[in-house]
Amino acid sequence: MIILRWTRGTICLVVTYTLYKEWLSVRTPSISWITKEQVVDIGSSIQLECSVQYSQDYPVLWVKRGSGSVQDLPISNGPALILRDSRYSLRHDKGSATYILQIKDIQESDGGDYMCQVIIGINNRITANVDLLVRRPPVISDNSTRSVVASEGDNVELSCYAGGMPIPDISWRRENNAILPTGGSIYRGNVLQVANIRKEDRGTYYCIAENQVGRGARRNINVEVEFSPVVKAIRPRVYQALQYDMDMECHVEAYPPAAITWVHKQESIVNNQHYRVSQFATADEFTDTTLRVLSIEKRQFGNYSCMATNKLGQHFASIQLVETTTPVCPPACGTLTYSTATHVTPITTTTIMLLITFFYGIF
Repeated sequence: MIILRWTRGTICLVVTYTLYKEWLSVRTPSISWITKEQVVDIGSSIQLECSVQYSQDYPVLWVKRGSGSVQDLPISNGPALILRDSRYSLRHDKGSATYILQIKDIQESDGGDYMCQVIIGINNRITANVDLLVRRPPVISDNSTRSVVASEGDNVELSCYAGGMPIPDISWRRENNAILPTGGSIYRGNVLQVANIRKEDRGTYYCIAENQVGRGARRNINVEVEFSPVVKAIRPRVYQALQYDMDMECHVEAYPPAAITWVHKQESIVNNQHYRVSQFATADEFTDTTLRVLSIEKRQFGNYSCMATNKLGQHFASIQLVETTTPVCPPACGTLTYSTATHVTPITTTTIMLLITFFYGIF
């Protein structure tokens, strides 16, 4: 009886085990767990894990999803790698039914969507996804503004876009931390809008992209504002004696640079034995101009106009040259004079020094 009972028990266990195996084989596989989204740095390593239940008789694959015209890339099938790349390795933990994909020396191109798939049939598969995000420093896009030329009073829009991971934040500054047309020294956002732009708004603007990876990126955007000339007389009234030289100076601000003309008694002045005109541009929009009247004659006293013209308009400043009996220095510094009833004798600087030495010697 004991042997019979043992035999029956054994038969029962065998039958039960066989039925259990058949029950397992008809269970539909399922993915019980997959690694959550990963954010990593270039050069680092990562493990992606996928736990699959009841998959004994089904292929389990790791696949990198393609994008656009790029097809999906199969990486592994079951415990074996398909992709031949030394940076990739695969480990299968049978106890937890987990397929562990390891990628070393992460590159920017490794970023993307990875799929853990169980193939049940031709048109039947179970899929779970994990995103691998590779941190990379900002790169300012080509569709960002490079430079702007506008006329005073125009509305101007400066745009800046950047790629990177995480998505970079965009901010705007001006050269030397000058105040922005929007107010303040910094503006945040992809688009900086300037309404009714003024000539004071011209200069270099900085688009700065930052995402805490690397040092960030910066683009210099040159903003030129075209405006009509503004002319300022350095001294609206100057004095000089007959037969001496005298300079008259104007500061011209204009963009595009202005054509500058000196006028006296409705006649334009050119370089000759009576006048010398000089110009010096300190920047694209700044020009200093000087008119020197040589050995002034009686008819050369009076009003002079410094006139500047560009495509946006015209402006002038007036300077009055007034006669005086005492020579003014400068420019009459090289030679001083004293007068008598019969003639004018020049006294040089050397003569003055000798006279001073002589008087000091007496006293």
